[in-house]
Amino acid sequence: MKLHLHLSTLLLLTLPFSLAAADDQPAEGKKNAKAISLIKGDKLDGWQKTQFGGPGEVSVKEGVLTIEMGSPLNGVTITEEAFKKLPKVNYEMRLEAKRELGGDFFVGLTFPVKDQHCSLIMGGWGGGVIGISSIDGYDASENESTTYATFENGKWYNIRLQVTDNRITVWLDDEEMVDVDIEERRLDTRIEVDLSKPLGLSSFETTAKIRDFKIRPLSEK
Repeated sequence: MKLHLHLSTLLLLTLPFSLAAADDQPAEGKKNAKAISLIKGDKLDGWQKTQFGGPGEVSVKEGVLTIEMGSPLNGVTITEEAFKKLPKVNYEMRLEAKRELGGDFFVGLTFPVKDQHCSLIMGGWGGGVIGISSIDGYDASENESTTYATFENGKWYNIRLQVTDNRITVWLDDEEMVDVDIEERRLDTRIEVDLSKPLGLSSFETTAKIRDFKIRPLSEK
């Protein structure tokens, strides 16, 4: 009887430990890479003002990037050294953004797709267009990624962008807005934001604020 209780106790002590150890090991294809903060602190570390040639300052305070209204464009572009450390495909970006002043796009996020580049536009063409510029020469207002939303000045919006080998997917406040097949498609930026390559943020006649801007590599699976 004593031997039976002793073995049972050992089994109860050993089994939970073994399960916990197994749970600590992520399943194949489900590894979540740690997110990298792209903007933090009070400095434009790793970024520089994009030389669009118009007025407006850019600054960072307590992790919030302010892009003041330009004429028409203003923004920031990542430095070459900082970009070397980032993935070019199979990644996810997240950010919060708001339009403080103006009535046009407050998110012009130019990003890489392997050796190509394109831009996610939020609030363009008078304030409501969402889409990718450009796909096969057609910009965010005239390709299959085009959709619409109403944006309020002074309100923060959550934006998530996923880039894989064959798709670009975008969510706005957890609602899927864009899901486009990019396999064998020609991607490029509009000439106005070419200076945002390879990774940049811009706004059009609008004061924008960006915070919690992060990137996370995705498993190829």
